[in-house]
Amino acid sequence: MAEQLILKNLPFIRILPAWAQDLSYKYLSKTTNLYIIHGNIMDFLPHQMNEGEFNFTKLQNYVSEVLFGNRDVIVYYDRSSGVTFCTPEMKREYMKAMQGKNNETSEADLLSTDPIKAFHNLESYFYDTARKNKRIVLIIDYAETIIPNSDLSQYSEEDRFCLVTLNRWAHDPIFTASDVSIILLTETLGDLSPRIVRAPVTIKVNIPIPDDKVRESFLNFLDRNDKLLLADDISTAEVAKVTSGLNLVNLNQMAAESYQEGKDITLQYLRMKKKDIIESEAIGLLEFIESEHALDMVSGHEFVKKRFKSAAKAIKSGRFDVLPMGYLIAGPVGTGKSFMVSAFTGEIGIPMVKFRNFRSKWQGVTEANLEKCLNLLKAMAPVGVMIDEADAFLGDRNQEGDNGTSNRIFAQIASFMGNTEYRGKIIWFLITCRPDLLPIDLKRQGRAEEHLALFYPENLEEKNHLFKTLCKKLDLRIQKINPNDLFRRHRFDYSGADLESVLIRAKLLSAMNGHIFITKGDLEETIHDFVPPAYPHEIELQTLVAVLECTSREMVPKKYHNLDRTKLVNQIQELKVLLGEKL
Repeated sequence: MAEQLILKNLPFIRILPAWAQDLSYKYLSKTTNLYIIHGNIMDFLPHQMNEGEFNFTKLQNYVSEVLFGNRDVIVYYDRSSGVTFCTPEMKREYMKAMQGKNNETSEADLLSTDPIKAFHNLESYFYDTARKNKRIVLIIDYAETIIPNSDLSQYSEEDRFCLVTLNRWAHDPIFTASDVSIILLTETLGDLSPRIVRAPVTIKVNIPIPDDKVRESFLNFLDRNDKLLLADDISTAEVAKVTSGLNLVNLNQMAAESYQEGKDITLQYLRMKKKDIIESEAIGLLEFIESEHALDMVSGHEFVKKRFKSAAKAIKSGRFDVLPMGYLIAGPVGTGKSFMVSAFTGEIGIPMVKFRNFRSKWQGVTEANLEKCLNLLKAMAPVGVMIDEADAFLGDRNQEGDNGTSNRIFAQIASFMGNTEYRGKIIWFLITCRPDLLPIDLKRQGRAEEHLALFYPENLEEKNHLFKTLCKKLDLRIQKINPNDLFRRHRFDYSGADLESVLIRAKLLSAMNGHIFITKGDLEETIHDFVPPAYPHEIELQTLVAVLECTSREMVPKKYHNLDRTKLVNQIQELKVLLGEKL
C-alpha cells in the first residue's frame, strides 16, 4: 500500500495529535533549536486535511508538510541518502548559493552522505540563509548512526564531530534568533548518545503506538476498500481491541497477508499474527505466554486463587483502580508459581509476556532494549508481565562491574513499575523462591504490592486433589484408583512438580508395558522407584522465607501458624550460614 492513504469520516481525530501539539508548544517557546522525536516513528500518522478527510503519511512528510510546512527551507539528511530537500526548488537554491561561494565545490560534496562534509556545508548555508530571515528545518533520520550511545573513548573522529556540532547548534544564538530547527529521528532514545539525550536544551517528544480508535478507523478504511477479509462473527472494533500493541503498518501488513492468502481474519488468526508481530518487533526481547487453563486447573492454594479471582472480577468490570500494581509470588521450587500466574491470565483473557534476556555487553544496547520493551508494554495494555527468578533477573541498585548499566536498568524498571498511570493495565508478577534476595525497592507498596506464597500440599486431601488435577491437565488415561492408598503406603512429601514427573514416568512405563491406560501397578512401580532431588536445607530455607513474606495468616501452612517471627528469622539465618550464604 502507498505511504499516503486518504481516509474520510474520522471526526474523532483532532487536527494535531497530542505528541504533535506538545512539539508545537515547545517549539513556540523558542528555548532551543534541537528536538528528538522517538518511538513509533516508522508508522503511518493521521492528519486532517479537509473537513471529514484525513491523510495517513510517514513521519518525515508529516513533520515537513504538517508541522513545518511554512518553512522556507526543509532539508533531510541520513547516511544512506545524504542531503536531500523537500522540493526541487529548495535544492536549486542551495546548490546555487553554495557553488556561488566556491565554484570548485562539487554537487557530490554538497549532497554528501559523509556527515562531516554535509554538516559543514549546511551550517554555512544556514548562516547565510538565516540572515535573509528565512526559516529552516533540518530533519536527521537514523540519528543513532551519527551520535550512537557509546563511550566517548570508542567514538570515531566523525562521531565526535557530529556530537560537538549538534550540541553547538542546540545553543547557537543565530539559529535560535533566525528560526533554525534541528530534528533528530530515532526509534529508541537509548540508541543515542546520553550527552545529547540528557542535555537540558534538548526537547524530546515520543510518538505512541496508535490507540483503539485510530486502529479501528484504519481498519474501516481497509474494509471499505475491500482490503480487509473479516470473518462474519468479528467486527473492526473487536479487531482494533485485540490488536493493542500493533501499529498501523502492522495492521496493513496483517490485512495484506490475509488478503493474499485468501484467509478470513478470525480471533485465532489475530492472536497468532499478533504474537508473531510483537515478538518480531521486540527482536526476541519479549516472549508471549499463552495459557489454555484457568484458575480452576490449579490444585490447592485456595487463598491465592481467591485473591486472583477477585482481581479478575475487578479487571472484567473495569475497576483498575482497586488492583495492586503488581504481585510478588513466593514459595519453594515445584509449587506451581509460574503455572498459577499463567492460569490467572487465562482466567481474564489478557495477554501475558515474559522478559527474555535484554542485557548486552555493548554500551547502551541494554538500555535501548529495555526502552523498547517498556514502550511495547504500554502499547499492549492491559497485559501481564511475568518475571521468573526475579531476584536474579532484576538485580539491585548496588551492582558493580558494568559501568553502572545494571544500576540504571534497575532504576528504570523500578520507576516504570511504580507509575500509577498503569495500575491494572500493566500487572507485574515477580516470581521467586527467594523473596529475601529481592530488593525492598521492588517489594514495597506501589510496586509489587500484593505478596502471595505457595507451599507444598500438607495433607491427604490436598495431595488427592493435586493428583486428580494433574491427571486432568496431562490428559492421562488411568485405572480407577484411590490416590490416598498410594500416599499412605508410600511416604510422599513431594512437590507438585515431583508428582507431575511421577505421572509422566508412569505413562511412559504403561506405554512400554503395552497397556492402554496407566494401571495401579504402573503407578506403584514408578512411585517406588522415584527418588526426588535431595536438597532439604534449600527447600526449608525457601519455605521459611516465603512464610516470612506472607502478609496473611491464611496463606501460611498450619505448622507455622504459631511460630514466633523472631525465631523464624533466626532459623533462616542459621540455614543461610549452613548453606554458606552471606548474611
